[in-house]
Amino acid sequence: DAFLAMLEKDVKERAERRKRNEELANALKEKGNDAFRKGDYVRAIQRYTEGLEKLKDKQELYTNRAQAYLKMQEYEKAVGDCEWALKCNGKCIKAYFLMGKAYLALKHYSKSRQCYKTILEIDPQKEVLFKDCMNEVDMEEKRMKDEESAMEEIQLGKLAALSIKELLQRLDRSDQNILYYAGGIRLLTGAVRDRTEQTLFRTNNGFSILKDNEIVRRGFCAERKNTSEVDLCISLLLLWQAVCTGNEENQRLLLTHPDVTAQLPKLLSSEVSEIQKETLALVSLYSENENGRRLLVRHQDLTRWLQILMTFVNSADARASSAMNILSDLTQEERFKSQCRVLLSTDVLPLFAQLLTSVKLVNQAALAHCVGIMGNLCADVVIRAQMAECRECWQACLKLMDECSDASAPSYQECLFAVLGLMINLLLESNVIIQDFAVDLSGRCMSLLRDKDGRIVTRAIGVLSRILPASSSAVEEVVKGGVVKKMIKFLRAGGETTSNYAIKTLSICTRSNRQAQEDLVKSDKSFRVLLKLLESDNEMIVGNAAFCLGQCLGVPGAATSLLDSNVVMILLKHAGGDATRTSVQENAAVALGKLCVAEPRY
Repeated sequence: DAFLAMLEKDVKERAERRKRNEELANALKEKGNDAFRKGDYVRAIQRYTEGLEKLKDKQELYTNRAQAYLKMQEYEKAVGDCEWALKCNGKCIKAYFLMGKAYLALKHYSKSRQCYKTILEIDPQKEVLFKDCMNEVDMEEKRMKDEESAMEEIQLGKLAALSIKELLQRLDRSDQNILYYAGGIRLLTGAVRDRTEQTLFRTNNGFSILKDNEIVRRGFCAERKNTSEVDLCISLLLLWQAVCTGNEENQRLLLTHPDVTAQLPKLLSSEVSEIQKETLALVSLYSENENGRRLLVRHQDLTRWLQILMTFVNSADARASSAMNILSDLTQEERFKSQCRVLLSTDVLPLFAQLLTSVKLVNQAALAHCVGIMGNLCADVVIRAQMAECRECWQACLKLMDECSDASAPSYQECLFAVLGLMINLLLESNVIIQDFAVDLSGRCMSLLRDKDGRIVTRAIGVLSRILPASSSAVEEVVKGGVVKKMIKFLRAGGETTSNYAIKTLSICTRSNRQAQEDLVKSDKSFRVLLKLLESDNEMIVGNAAFCLGQCLGVPGAATSLLDSNVVMILLKHAGGDATRTSVQENAAVALGKLCVAEPRY
């Protein structure tokens, strides 16, 4: 008993001692964190070390100290602390992350990659972090190989390599006139022909030309440029294209330069078309690949870029398509979409509406592309809601439909096709403004059902399927215009997308309009079209077909016309559970019940 009592006392004392040590270690950790935030990494390391003397198995102290060691460029010590942290917690993601950073700094690329792979194994949700880290390793390894190769070229006395160095030295001379620098930059651009020269440009401080040369900087940043400054600016843009094409490290360095970051939007808005053209070409190098887009989003305030690039729809030359391609690329980035929201209602949508109403005056190919881009942006619910509430946008869409319907040129047809697609997306919203335009819009779509372009017809039906639920008046008007007969005609022709829209349109019309129900019974003898749709593999089509059938069975003679069909078996199959959507099962069951009520022989 005495031994057990002593043992119990020892355990209690140990627990109390550990609790006191943990409190002391936590206090020292907070002091270390405070020093780290202030940039005093030496003091932070000291405090973390003192904390570890109190509690040797505290994982956070090891990882925090490793982070401070990284800041001090003591990479081996950082690796050691991460290893200790992993002994405390084998699944510590922060330890693997910091160890990967340390190995990368030590040029142990395979070990760095393995750390990041382990993070993904521990938590598959860290895929974005994993991709970013692996990309950083790839870029750093490529950078080192490039620089080693470039150094060999210099040591071998290769003329091309030496010329880059010599030209940069000449540009480093101060107090020359602006034409001297513009000419030298163009010579340098001509000398950059491959990755080796791109690397030599970087390693010989080529990107410092703006920072170190006040004449070049002043000419590049001038608000209203004279002829010489325009020439200098274009020369710089051409040089940066040459050194950044296919070179991610150079792209990163250029975009982190504050003057370049500040000037890019201004250059895109320049009154000089050649400056705009070369700026677009430079930005395209970034937008056409994922890493470049991330650099743009990270280092540029893109709030005004949607508006700036959209303005190029007014350009008759290649600038318009370049701008639209950049916009299309940028819409793949979520951060770009979030920045687009800021000025959408106040600046972007008024410009967009103006472009839509000027379809005959702008670059139609670019406008069609721009409308398509806006349609893609509607995947963002905030952007879609703002656009759907813009009365001017709806008015502009209607005007474009009128003007394009009167023109047969392919470019106008593409604009019409794009606007219909945009409206299909916008009509996922529901608001008072949409209700106000429902009758006019549905009338325009009815007129388009005669169009020779099947793509336009399909989208017109798509708009009908989404606008009609907003207004009973619109339903009455299209029913008077013979929409039921037209939809049956399109359903007979087939095509899954068209059928999906057409049967949805019929389901809306037959829901509450007796005339539509009677028209369907007349147009679809013995319900041959609906019966065929009920056997579709597309459950949306099946559900709407069952709904239409159920709505029409109250028309005298409708149920009797189905006596020789297998409609009961089809509906039983869907109602009994073959359909995965509950709504399809319900519609089939309701249709079956109405069938039995309307025709007792069932």
